[in-house]
Amino acid sequence: MTKNRLLIESREAKKQNDPDISLTHSEYNLYEWQAVIRGPKDSPYEGGKWKLNIKCKSTYPIDPPLITFVTKFFHPNVNFVTGELCMDILKANWSPAWTIQSLCRAILFLFNEPNADSPLNCDAGNLIRSGDIKGFQSMARMYTVEYAMEDDNEK
Repeated sequence: MTKNRLLIESREAKKQNDPDISLTHSEYNLYEWQAVIRGPKDSPYEGGKWKLNIKCKSTYPIDPPLITFVTKFFHPNVNFVTGELCMDILKANWSPAWTIQSLCRAILFLFNEPNADSPLNCDAGNLIRSGDIKGFQSMARMYTVEYAMEDDNEK
């Protein structure tokens, strides 16, 4: 079931002409994917590109994939050091109806809608919870320029 589902998702991803998300899987392992997500316009992330690793278990889509940011990302829902991503849809709210493409769309949505209630990045979460949105945006922009700008994305 997993392999067939991933083959279908691979074909669908190739058909998508999404300017914000590109998806590929390993040439040798259909269970390992890489996404590149472009930062949304009019956000502190504009102009940046974030690489993500996506690893599917043999139980996918019954169980969610493991998604980690490779590119450093200043956001309350992403651990700055490990790249671990915290989203309800990857835990308690997981449904096999989600696809890798739709998960990437949800992650892109999270760029502009951070959840600071239980942050993995406490610095980012504390700025938002204290109401210092300008401070958060300034830090997010600084880290975008430092780590995610297109010609500098290997950091």
